[in-house]
Amino acid sequence: MKSWTINLMGMAAAAIFSVATAAELDKATQEDIARHRAMAKAHENAARCLESGKPDAVCEKQLQVECKGLGIGKFCGMKHTH
Repeated sequence: MKSWTINLMGMAAAAIFSVATAAELDKATQEDIARHRAMAKAHENAARCLESGKPDAVCEKQLQVECKGLGIGKFCGMKHTH
């Protein structure tokens, strides 16, 4: 077989395996994935808030609201230096 055919077959097998693996994730793992995505969205929104020129205090307050119940602590499970 030509190498591109083998590569294509390998990519197809990998895609099928990843779909099968995703379908087999247990409920707790799926919930954990959803929490990570929600936290990432909240942090992205905080970054956009800061980019818009709003004060840090305003953006942190927004982050706290969006992350309520998701992460540990008032910084959504993540705190860094400024």
